[in-house]
Amino acid sequence: MKVRAGKGYQIVYIGHEGHEEAVGTMAVAPDNIHRVESVEEVAQLPSFTEPVALLAQTTLSHRDWASVLDATRERFPDMWVPGRSDLCFATTNRQSALLEIAPKCDAVVVIGSANSSNTRALESLARQAGCARVYRVNGAEELPDDLHGVVGVTAGASAPEELVESVISRIAPADGVEIVQVTEEDEYFPPPRNLRDLISTIDAAATLSFGGPVDARPPTQDRSLHASDVLASLA
Repeated sequence: MKVRAGKGYQIVYIGHEGHEEAVGTMAVAPDNIHRVESVEEVAQLPSFTEPVALLAQTTLSHRDWASVLDATRERFPDMWVPGRSDLCFATTNRQSALLEIAPKCDAVVVIGSANSSNTRALESLARQAGCARVYRVNGAEELPDDLHGVVGVTAGASAPEELVESVISRIAPADGVEIVQVTEEDEYFPPPRNLRDLISTIDAAATLSFGGPVDARPPTQDRSLHASDVLASLA
């Protein structure tokens, strides 16, 4: 966002009004960012003389993104778009899985806060996919008592695993749980460079202190080092 604005782009930003992420993003370059939520709002955008870029809130649904993207491309055919979707991989993967299971379910339970955009998107998507009974719950205590048949369970990106487990336990499926996975999640978020360098310093100090080598670790190879390694080294 800052890079495109710095290069003189007018930025069409797809995001929900009042959402924390959208508010923070708009504050980065308020004179260059134009927030839209619908195809109608795209039609109301001015005819920019500057180059145009398109970016989006990371927690939108596929369908929110796709329709506005098409409308914006039609208005600004030469606009810049990122090489990869801005949408959070956890959000897109859950939406893809939900589209797969929702039509086969008698009911779908979506776990997450009413304030969460990606949770609300999952709830809407389940209904659009044809499931007649869709419930958004904050926890197991909010589940209805008359769930029966095939029940699908999904959760917003920030819902902790133990919350999901408590909901499944409360449902108590008689025929067990089938996990539906439609894609491999291979995203990797390495520890910051300064922490990885700190591990090298600690290892070197240990070598000098104990007069022998410590276990080899390749801190420059991001995928070989996880946050748990950093914490273990500092313990």
